[in-house]
Amino acid sequence: MAGWGTMEKLFREELVQARQEGRDPAVLDDLAQQAARAGDDEAQLARLFEISLATPIVSDFPFDEPNDLESIRQRRVGNPKLPRVDMSAEALYERMYGAWLGRCAGCALGKPVEVFMSPKNGLSSRQRLREYLTAIDSGEWPIRDYIPEHSPAVERTGRAGCRASTREHIAFMETDDDIRYTVLGQIILQRDGRDFTTRHVAAAWIGHLPYGYVCTAETQAYRNLAYRYGLSVRQEGTVMDFDWVATHQNPYREWIGAQIRADQWGYGAPGDPELAAEFAWRDARLSHVKNGIYGEMFVAAMIAAAFATEDARKIIEAGLAQIPSTSRLHAEMLQTVEICRAHGCDPAKFEAVLDDIEKLLGHYNPVHTNNNAALVVAGLLLGGMDLEKSITIAVMGGWDTDCNGATVGSIVGAAVGAGRLPERWIGPLNDQLYSAILEYHPIPISEVARRSAKIARRIAGVDAS
Repeated sequence: MAGWGTMEKLFREELVQARQEGRDPAVLDDLAQQAARAGDDEAQLARLFEISLATPIVSDFPFDEPNDLESIRQRRVGNPKLPRVDMSAEALYERMYGAWLGRCAGCALGKPVEVFMSPKNGLSSRQRLREYLTAIDSGEWPIRDYIPEHSPAVERTGRAGCRASTREHIAFMETDDDIRYTVLGQIILQRDGRDFTTRHVAAAWIGHLPYGYVCTAETQAYRNLAYRYGLSVRQEGTVMDFDWVATHQNPYREWIGAQIRADQWGYGAPGDPELAAEFAWRDARLSHVKNGIYGEMFVAAMIAAAFATEDARKIIEAGLAQIPSTSRLHAEMLQTVEICRAHGCDPAKFEAVLDDIEKLLGHYNPVHTNNNAALVVAGLLLGGMDLEKSITIAVMGGWDTDCNGATVGSIVGAAVGAGRLPERWIGPLNDQLYSAILEYHPIPISEVARRSAKIARRIAGVDAS
């Protein structure tokens, strides 16, 4: 069985996902009993998957969460007015370079401790991270530098991963899915332009991403693409059922995988959150539904807004204005904003904020969209658009640390520009990206930023080259 686990494991995740979507719990309880009797019978479990997807949502479910773009737009509220972005080549490059550097720094910070995302030895994700760092004699909590490779606490917490991103060894941005998808978005916009379609995204996956480089929802969607369409996805005119690709045996369809693919769509539409969100929708629908789609739209819109303002509240409002106000993600991000405000958006009170977010959203999987998006919001509001404060708070929240550090870093970098990023965070990267994607391995981070700036100017109609 291709994917992240056996059919038994996948179906257990499916039942969790279906309940979160508001599907009839009586039907799901019956399916759980049938699954227990089915054991490892893949044919029976496949049949139960189909029944789960067809199970209606209960009438009193308090959320309305469509997948199509028109319906999403009909359920939006608010539209904050943003200043105009300086689209001159020099000014835009400065912001774009900041966005790429911030994304790389935040991702590299979180990479070694992403392995702590699940509970271990009675410790939650945050507790594992904190214990790992506080056990070091130099006192590493709160985080103020890249993660050390070693800690006396490893017997309880587990070891840090990604040695090339630890403090002792970091010399470039090593390959990571958070970075590969940003590169892939750049390739798509360079090749297919602003009118790219979801089929172009599928073709880019098949053409540039080995199957071993994708995770969770992308693993299942990639498998579905290859099974049903093969190399025909690369042919113009191929008719594809993207709803099937995104949902068939894919219980991860609201997890964070789409949200981490948002950045280049924001880079492609600086100052235009609506266009950035539309780009993100075209991408996300290949592998995700509902809040999985909204997470990518939310982040892409925030990044686009960050090119126009340094006001974290306006950036978050601009992101929320592009997703359904009737969704769980919208409601939970408003609750997160209120948590931050209740603590005065004071970075010194980050522990209390993170405690409250965990109480609110800790029921989600560590790599779900919604809980991780909340840590992004907290990092922005408490960090005050200071790169160090913002990315460290996001990472100290635990769960999907590299994803959240990267997203926050991208937004802050776009807002303040490369020249205002602290050398102690961007210097160790040595302006080098190793993406593991052909022609982007290695490549100067400054070069991918130049390409992003040129793409954005072309999309905006100020550079026809």
